[in-house]
Amino acid sequence: MSDYERIAKAIYFISTRVHSQPSLDEIAAHLHLSPFHFQRLFCRWAGVTPKRFLQVLTLERAKQLLRESKSLLEVSDTLGLSSGSRLYDHFVHLEAVTPGEYKKEGAGLSIGYAVHNTPFGPAFIAITPRGICKFSFLQGEALDEHLADLCKKWPYAVVHEEQQATLEVLDGMFGGAKKPDRPISLHVAGTNFQVSVWKALLQIPPATVVSYSQVANAIGSPNAARAVGTAIGSNPVAFLIPCHRVIQQSGKLGGYYWGETRKHAIHAWESAREEVLLPE
Repeated sequence: MSDYERIAKAIYFISTRVHSQPSLDEIAAHLHLSPFHFQRLFCRWAGVTPKRFLQVLTLERAKQLLRESKSLLEVSDTLGLSSGSRLYDHFVHLEAVTPGEYKKEGAGLSIGYAVHNTPFGPAFIAITPRGICKFSFLQGEALDEHLADLCKKWPYAVVHEEQQATLEVLDGMFGGAKKPDRPISLHVAGTNFQVSVWKALLQIPPATVVSYSQVANAIGSPNAARAVGTAIGSNPVAFLIPCHRVIQQSGKLGGYYWGETRKHAIHAWESAREEVLLPE
């Protein structure tokens, strides 16, 4: 079992027992680890203690974050993710395919792919010369399923395995040890509405959450919250297009295409790095 699988098991245990506030001993026993070894594992992965992580899961904290959320319209959609963030020492640039490129369905395009480990489990990544075109966390699916989905969206592209270049991109996403020398670029295909939603998501700072209706307001379609949810669900690039930062108006976490436990994990990971948790 990988570290992330152990952490995911712990997070699921904690998240289903928030109201009873499970002790360190109880969580460690669930994983068949000593309290000492579990605490060290959790701190190494999340950057915070299990006790502090419990604060991320409270409904009241989520509601507070929603109340504090600034209007996405205050940030120009040309800025991308803030380069001042301590989570990312870079920003994300999203470039959508043109209508002409969309019609070509990838003709003349080379796409490299690979599967790599990440802090949130194994993931499938595919890149074009212009950026990441697909990034998905694996949830037990065969590699063939992800390849088939990639080829369906880009049927005339030349698709090949590319371990080294994709690993370098992944280091820029999760490494944190060094600054990327250029923005991380995304090269995505979608409708005008989908692209507008994905660009709006890029304006949400790490360790911050917004509601579906706030995103709808930000793109000038206040009555389209449900359509916004559909566009978020079709996000082709997990994590970097941060659909995990959109939650229900009630403060509940809501669903997540790559699993609710993983959504909890990403929230904790980002919060730890942004130092927004309450003191113990």
